[in-house]
Amino acid sequence: MALTALKRQPAEQLATDALRDAILTGSVKLGERLTEVELADQFKVSRGTVRLALHQLSSDGLVVLKPYSGWSVITLEPRDMWEIYTMRGGLEATGARLAAEQLDEDGARQLEQAGELLFEGVRNAVGLDEIKRRDFALHRCIVELAKNSRLSHHYRLVEQQVRLFLSTTYSENYKEAVIEHHRPIVEAILSRNPTLAATLSADHCMSEGNRILRASEETDDRT
Repeated sequence: MALTALKRQPAEQLATDALRDAILTGSVKLGERLTEVELADQFKVSRGTVRLALHQLSSDGLVVLKPYSGWSVITLEPRDMWEIYTMRGGLEATGARLAAEQLDEDGARQLEQAGELLFEGVRNAVGLDEIKRRDFALHRCIVELAKNSRLSHHYRLVEQQVRLFLSTTYSENYKEAVIEHHRPIVEAILSRNPTLAATLSADHCMSEGNRILRASEETDDRT
């Protein structure tokens, strides 16, 4: 596990952000054990700073503290995946419907920009990690355009697990389907069609969840 030493304050936030990025990009693997001593040495910070970062990531649902074994990155079992993508589908479908119902000119510009950044990234073959980041940014944009503070609050509670789930859905093959999967959702919201936007968003989340579950089951069958 190769992580970069931290350079600036506040160290707690930098440690949290650096470790979160390492988990979401796959540099630190699902289920991998994390030790305060090793992380403190690699980040060049105190163990107390690392401990605060780990507790924050525990609140985000990315790491767990197990009795007698210490910290580790979460694992995603089939049940976990089902819970994440069904929950995500409900939240994002509601967000898409509300966004389409009350979209204004400024919101339309934000959505067009977020969508085009993702589509342009695919067309220009930017790195896979950057595509993942832009993908999540588009979904986050739609939720924010719903202008529903309680929806945004609940989405923030689970967004890191959603991001981790999104990361697991990506491969070079899937990257080619990103525009096909996301453009209809963007266009439905821009056309102020709430029913279609909600349906497309829910279908997208469910189809991706089912795809990952099938891939996971195929992997289990081979082992």
